[in-house]
Amino acid sequence: MRSSKALLKGSRFKRLAALTLGTILLVSGASRLAAAADDPMTVVKTTVGQALEVLRDKQTPTATRQQKLRDIVSATFDFRTMSKSAMGYYWKQITPDQQQEFQKVFVTFIENSYLAKINEFTSGDVKYLSAQNDGTQYSMVKTNVLMPGKSPIDLEFRLLNKEGRWQIYDVTVDAVSIIANYRNQFNRIMATKGYSTLIGDLKSKEASLAASMGT
Repeated sequence: MRSSKALLKGSRFKRLAALTLGTILLVSGASRLAAAADDPMTVVKTTVGQALEVLRDKQTPTATRQQKLRDIVSATFDFRTMSKSAMGYYWKQITPDQQQEFQKVFVTFIENSYLAKINEFTSGDVKYLSAQNDGTQYSMVKTNVLMPGKSPIDLEFRLLNKEGRWQIYDVTVDAVSIIANYRNQFNRIMATKGYSTLIGDLKSKEASLAASMGT
């Protein structure tokens, strides 16, 4: 079993990070207008267009572009559902204050993990394949990410409808769920060392990322 020092450093995670470097940032957000759209495909298409515009803008200072993407993400992602899913069984084992603390640190960590690499994006596009609804509450939008010189990457968006508003709660890259990947790591640490170690490791990692970004 891996120790907490290996938090988020596994080969699988590195592969995810590499694959999603030019992709998850492309599609990780939407404006409030897009989030209010009435169908999942429209939400995803709008988010991709907006994020691509920011990524392709090489004239605006990096910090400004990072903040634009952060605003997009905060308007579209269902952070509570993501945090709850990432903790899995242990979500109900921690206190409400710890749940709030975890959500804040986890969300900042995810954002900074990708925003720190914003300038590594060069070019790419997205092909929209299909949207499949599961009842009235859940939907999955399938896409391919097309990058020069590389094989297409299967990218799927999982959306949840809350009070008529579609929000993204997970992204799957080549059949690997990003949230499930985190959950596997978090559960190992929770089972062996507990919440204090997990939150401490996340805070330490997030601080290192923030320092590298100059924030």
